Amino acid sequence: MLILAGLGNPEPKYLGNRHNVGFMAIDAIARRWSFGPEHKKFQGLIREGAVKTPDGGEVRTLLLKPQTFYNESGRAVSEALKFYKAETTEVVVFYDEIDLAPGRFRMKAGGGAAGNNGIRSVTAQIGPHFRRARLGTGHPGHKDKVMGHVLSDFHKVEKGWLEALLNACADALPILAAGDDEKYQMEVMRLAPAEKLDPRAGPTD
Repeated sequence: MLILAGLGNPEPKYLGNRHNVGFMAIDAIARRWSFGPEHKKFQGLIREGAVKTPDGGEVRTLLLKPQTFYNESGRAVSEALKFYKAETTEVVVFYDEIDLAPGRFRMKAGGGAAGNNGIRSVTAQIGPHFRRARLGTGHPGHKDKVMGHVLSDFHKVEKGWLEALLNACADALPILAAGDDEKYQMEVMRLAPAEKLDPRAGPTD
């Protein structure tokens, strides 16, 4: 079982926010792999399906968008984990990472929350050993500007790299389903290359 959870806020006014790039990744995956219809469960919106691995196998997969608001995302993830009796390592959380330059992508297993309240919530509910798919959105330059930054929409000039990154996360999914996080990271960045810039340098086109 593979549980792919994207972090974001549920109300329409947050739809295009940087904080909602986790939702965007889940939606891109659902489109690419023709998952079933979206419905409510586990305090979230879910889709069910399967993803074929490069060796010809198939992994049953749940897509989850918690509707508890970003800072309480762990409640939905925990409910899904318990229902499917899955292992914590079978959970992959897609979310915005301000300490990565726009368009960069990094996988990470375990560790701390690094100030991200959504990740802190997931950790509090299921422990730290889940896998993290970190989508770089850049840093506003000062900690006092972080909240306004993550709750603001992507600029038009950013749409190019954003769409490329989301599509790459979806296209490379069979590698993630096979459990090879490092190779998945490499393939995402191959499909959607982005310069390794200072996260505080601002958006790029």
